[in-house]
Amino acid sequence: MKTNTNREKNDEMAAIGIGAMIVFIALILVAAVAAAVIIQTAEKLQQNAQATGEDTADSMSGKLSINQAYTGQTVTNYELYARLSPGSDPTNANQIRFQLFCTASATVVDGTLAATNVLDMGTRAAAGVTTLQPSTGYVLVIPAGACAAPAAGEDIPLYLHVDNGGTTYELLQVPAGGNTAGTPVI
Repeated sequence: MKTNTNREKNDEMAAIGIGAMIVFIALILVAAVAAAVIIQTAEKLQQNAQATGEDTADSMSGKLSINQAYTGQTVTNYELYARLSPGSDPTNANQIRFQLFCTASATVVDGTLAATNVLDMGTRAAAGVTTLQPSTGYVLVIPAGACAAPAAGEDIPLYLHVDNGGTTYELLQVPAGGNTAGTPVI
């Protein structure tokens, strides 16, 4: 009679394979979480950049370009020859606000333009303009108020603000000879 002795060996190779598989799955999970964080951050940065770009475009396109300025015929106002900046949308006259900082009298004159304060440069229509178009030049009549009689050589800072748009700054310079009708101030 023959005796068979079965000597089984413990197979340790399978245990190493299962451990490696667990480590591999853990690495995949960590990589997936890191990828999700990177994608979410990239989307947030893209949204912020787009919002900043739109805000910048709005502030640059909703702006006025001043070509020349003179004292008005009555010397109680200033006439600005201006147009909307390139790429601007049509703008209502009552969306334009002005501020004059009178240095000699230490006062601030501010207000909103009305249609009667905006004239088409070509026709100088007496009725005024309610909506400014980007391709057209205009005469903006700024009531000077307390700045109507500035000192000779005085510099008057002027700000034009367009609602939901940009701000235009110009320095009006009264000549040394004084302020008379039709005197250039830029």
